[in-house]
Amino acid sequence: MRLQLRKGLGFGLTSGIITTLGLIVGLEAGTGSRTVVLGGILVIAVADALSDALGIHISEEAENRHTVAEVWEATLATLLSKFFVALTFAVPVWLLADGTAILASVVWGLFLMTVINWYVAMKGKEAPWKVIGEHLLIAVLVIAVTYAIGSWVATLG
Repeated sequence: MRLQLRKGLGFGLTSGIITTLGLIVGLEAGTGSRTVVLGGILVIAVADALSDALGIHISEEAENRHTVAEVWEATLATLLSKFFVALTFAVPVWLLADGTAILASVVWGLFLMTVINWYVAMKGKEAPWKVIGEHLLIAVLVIAVTYAIGSWVATLG
């Protein structure tokens, strides 16, 4: 797999998982509304995917060492991977009861993070447990913080 494609996919998938999980957990804790959570997932799939794709695009251009095609390859890989991975979280929210949907989403997200980071560790000839552990810890921290924020926001109304 070419470097630009790996960059875009790695960034898009990781950002899509962590951002969407944080959003889901925070919105559920704050509102308890399946409609709000689904709406949040759809909005983040579009707005954040476009935002991150533009960020990668500008970052790649700023390096001043990539062809136009390479810049667009990273941009489109980021956009599509973030968009589609975010949408996968809508499935459990749509099909399962609220509490079960959130748990299923967290399990799904952590599973995806594990698979992606296992690939990264193998590609970089690193110890998988170290790479996976570090990134899962960050994901769990995001989940915990967004749950706390959502719970706090729920007390304001």
